[in-house]
Amino acid sequence: MKLAAKEAGRYFSKPDPGKTGLLIYGADAMRVALKRQEVIAALIGPQGEEEMRLARMSAADLRKDPALLNDAVKAQSFFPGPRVAFVEDATDAASKPILAALEDWREGDAQIIVTAGSLNARSALRKAFEGHPNAYAVGIYDDPPSREEIEAELAKAELTQVDPEAMTDIVALSRALDPGDFRQTIEKLSLYKRGDSAPLSANEVAALAPASTEAALDDVLNIVAEARHAEIGPVMRKLEAQGMQPVGLCIGATRHFRTLHAAASDPKGPAAGIARARPPVYGPRRDRMQRQAQSWGVSRLEQALGLLIDTDLALRSTQKAPQMAVMERTLIRLAMLGRR
Repeated sequence: MKLAAKEAGRYFSKPDPGKTGLLIYGADAMRVALKRQEVIAALIGPQGEEEMRLARMSAADLRKDPALLNDAVKAQSFFPGPRVAFVEDATDAASKPILAALEDWREGDAQIIVTAGSLNARSALRKAFEGHPNAYAVGIYDDPPSREEIEAELAKAELTQVDPEAMTDIVALSRALDPGDFRQTIEKLSLYKRGDSAPLSANEVAALAPASTEAALDDVLNIVAEARHAEIGPVMRKLEAQGMQPVGLCIGATRHFRTLHAAASDPKGPAAGIARARPPVYGPRRDRMQRQAQSWGVSRLEQALGLLIDTDLALRSTQKAPQMAVMERTLIRLAMLGRR
C-alpha cells in the first residue's frame, strides 16, 4: 500500500508491528535515513539492537547471499519483542530476494524495512510494496517538514512551551537547514532548556542556531545599512585579513540590499516582506533587517542597488584600481546614502 505524506509522519512515530514491511525511498539519503531510524526505534525500542532483535544488511550483501533476508525474517531472538530485518540502499537489482521474503512472510516474523534511493513508478520494489496488502511504501521528498512534524519533533524533545516568535524562527530554521542539522539544533535546544520551565524564546533559538559562516560579512553589512560609516574601515581590515574577496563582498552586499528592497516594496509592509525572504531570516536579525528596510525606503534602496551593480561591473573589469579599496569606497558611499 502507498502511504500518503500526511499519514507517513504519524506512522513513522507509531508504526504497526503487525505489518509485513515498509519501503522508504527518496533522493535525499539523510532524510530517508532519519525516517528509517525513527521507525525502527519505534518498532523495537531503545534496547532492540542490544537484544539482537535487529538484523541489518546491505543490498550488496543480499546479492551475494539471496537467502540472507529470509533467514533474518524467520530467525528467533533470545529476547521477546518485535523484530526487524533491515535492508539498506536497495535497488531493483536486489528486488528478487526482497520480493521472495515478502511473499514468504508469516505472522510473528520480523518486519522487513527497506531503504532505497529514487525509485520511479516502474520500479519492481515500489510495485511490490505498493501492491502488497500488508506492507507500505513511502516516498520521501525534499519538502521542508510540516508544522505538525515540527511540533512532533519538539514534543519528543520535551519542548512543549514555545513562544510564538520562537516557533516562527524554528519553522524558518527547518527550511534553511538540512534535516540532520535541524534535528541536532532541536536536541541542543532541548538540552539547554532542561530543568527550565520558562517558554523557549526567540533569543534562545537565535543563540543556539548554527552559527552563520558569514557572520563577519553580516557585521559590515549591518554597519553600512545602519549608516555607521566611521566603523567601516576597521571591519574591512578584519575581512581582508580573513581572506574575504571584494567580489564576494559585493555579492553579499547586493543580496542584503535586494532583501531589504523586497521587504520595503512589499504591499503589506516590511515585516511581511522580511517574513517572506528566502533564505529565511530569523531571530534578532529579522527585526534588525525590518528596521533597516523601513529606514531606507524603496527609492534609496534602488539607488543602493544601482551603485552595487556598477561596483560589481568595475570589479570584474580590467581596471587597475585596488579592488578592496574600490569596494570600501562603495560601502562608505552606501552608508552616507543611508544617512540622508
